[in-house]
Amino acid sequence: MDTQKPIVMMTKQVVPEGKKSFRISKEGRFIFLCLLPAILFVSVFTYYPLVRGIIMSFQNYTLFDLMNIQFIGLDNFVNVLTSPDFPRVAMNSFYWVFFSLVFQLLFGFMLALLMRKKFRGRGIYQAFVFFPWAMSGFLIGLIWRWMFNAQFGVINDLLLKTGLIDAPISFLADGTWAMAAVIIANIWYGVAFFAIMILAALQSIPEELYEAAAMDGAGRIQQFWRVTLPYIMPTMLVTILLRVIWILNFPDIIYAMTNGAPAGSTHIFATYMIDKVIFGQDYGQASAVGVIIVVILMLFTSFYVKATKVEKGGDF
Repeated sequence: MDTQKPIVMMTKQVVPEGKKSFRISKEGRFIFLCLLPAILFVSVFTYYPLVRGIIMSFQNYTLFDLMNIQFIGLDNFVNVLTSPDFPRVAMNSFYWVFFSLVFQLLFGFMLALLMRKKFRGRGIYQAFVFFPWAMSGFLIGLIWRWMFNAQFGVINDLLLKTGLIDAPISFLADGTWAMAAVIIANIWYGVAFFAIMILAALQSIPEELYEAAAMDGAGRIQQFWRVTLPYIMPTMLVTILLRVIWILNFPDIIYAMTNGAPAGSTHIFATYMIDKVIFGQDYGQASAVGVIIVVILMLFTSFYVKATKVEKGGDF
């Protein structure tokens, strides 16, 4: 006699979606623990100073009256923007960034094109070209300060020996010459970065592209405009953006050469901010200058990215 076994239906309990518990896997916890030191480092040394600086820009934070720190609204920004020094600082900052960037790009591009060709001693030549970028900006400023010295500077000595001048020029004591001198020093310092970046981009261009262009009858000039320049354009656009940000925030050379002198004629935003801290002891106005720099760079970056389409790899 056949006996049928009862069929037992196993039902799985369905947990309501609203009661699902969030659990981190072991791999997730391990990754988080690995990233935690970097997160803490960035938070402590980047985000906290940024937030603290923004807060201080709205306070009357001076070392002369630490017991009476209060929020004063936009007074620091008004004092900075209406200061008689601000127009000159803003114009100097523009000159500092524009001329440094243009000539760094021009000379860096030329050096990269020369270093792309194979010749005897190319490695030594590249080492000399890249050497300035490995040095401290403040040290570069001290070197150029001695070179521009009116009494025993090598630049005055060369100009006198070549007959271009009859008497030594006090480059760093004259406002116009001093600004030109610090820009020249910054150009010399930053050329290496453009040369490194552009050379890397040039070396990544496939030789097949030049061979195909030559077979189509393109000469050297046409190959440059139709192959070389379009291929390295994304690298150049990103490099220009980085250099604008770095140059505007780079007070080392100016502070080592002139310290903003004579009479503040070589101050840019970065050195002007430092001057507010060291000589004015006014952290509130210094923070306001820092916030102004951040706003300027954010606006420039936004416009630059949209104008050049750098987020799409520089394709026009």
